[in-house]
Amino acid sequence: MTDWVAACAEGDIDEEDVMRFDHAGRTFAIYRSPDDEYFATDGLCTHEKVHLADGLVMDEIIECPKHNGRFNYKTGAARGAPVCVNLATYPVKVEGGQVYIGL
Repeated sequence: MTDWVAACAEGDIDEEDVMRFDHAGRTFAIYRSPDDEYFATDGLCTHEKVHLADGLVMDEIIECPKHNGRFNYKTGAARGAPVCVNLATYPVKVEGGQVYIGL
């Protein structure tokens, strides 16, 4: 059963941007796409554990701020060296102006 956790308010994240969300000792990254959809992944790069919320979002790609490794934040797929391990992704829903992540 999915445990839905409120991560932020709808609109807290600009389009084509990311924010950090910490919960239960874990870090997540919450994204808002150019199409006004929300997505969630693990918040740390799989290469050197840097916070992805400090990275650059371009279309559906998040670029790690440390070594410029890239992931597709919709699928978690690693898209550019030096990253080769995919990110975990999580379901997201928006209800009553809140963005929830499914854990």
